[in-house]
Amino acid sequence: MTQTLYRNLEKSDQMIGRTQPPLELPYTGGGEIIHLPAPTSVTIPPIDLRDAIQHRESRRSYRKEPITIAELSFLLWCTQGVKKVTTGEYTFRTVPSAGARHAFETYVLVNNVEGITPGLYRYLAIENQLAEVNRERGIADSMFQACLYQQFVKENAVTVIWVAVPYRMTWRYSERGYRYLFLDAGHACQNLYLGAEAVGCGVCAIGAFDDEAMNQLLGIDGETQFCIYAATVGKMTHRK
Repeated sequence: MTQTLYRNLEKSDQMIGRTQPPLELPYTGGGEIIHLPAPTSVTIPPIDLRDAIQHRESRRSYRKEPITIAELSFLLWCTQGVKKVTTGEYTFRTVPSAGARHAFETYVLVNNVEGITPGLYRYLAIENQLAEVNRERGIADSMFQACLYQQFVKENAVTVIWVAVPYRMTWRYSERGYRYLFLDAGHACQNLYLGAEAVGCGVCAIGAFDDEAMNQLLGIDGETQFCIYAATVGKMTHRK
């Protein structure tokens, strides 16, 4: 932590004039691209914000019914939805981020979503699309194992995984940026919790996972990109 103190920081790459990294990593997988419906297409019954906050809790039991593709689009928009892109420099999104860096790529393991083949996808937030990453048989079991055999990971509709791209943050903030990554992950997950309350879904955040197994499953190196947080989503069984 001492390396991230202001008095110990080196000049950031932004300060010395190096080119800004991309706002979103390009998709180069060559798989199916799914165009998600507009987040506004999901019908949301009126819900009081105070009520949503009051009833928010981590839910590990889900009904065995799918969520709709419109609901998935809405929930992903809640966590990383892009409201505006400004001249290639910033994205303004539905969650706060230090300096509007938004240094995450969002992955989704689909188990039970209407109209989407089960498998691992990446959310292309600027385009509002899902890009196929891995549909191999057994991918859900691999996620279950990477999440340390927590049973509710096998029984949800989707698992959302946030992958940090640290250079997108440290380019501006040097070593201090590592602190901001973890703060920003909390912002994204809390929005998922509140958005899920609006569509009758439960969420459980996951910080207990095998880092190496998770990074390998996602096809990332654990350094220039690494899994920072995850959460399960499914139709809630009841509300207390």
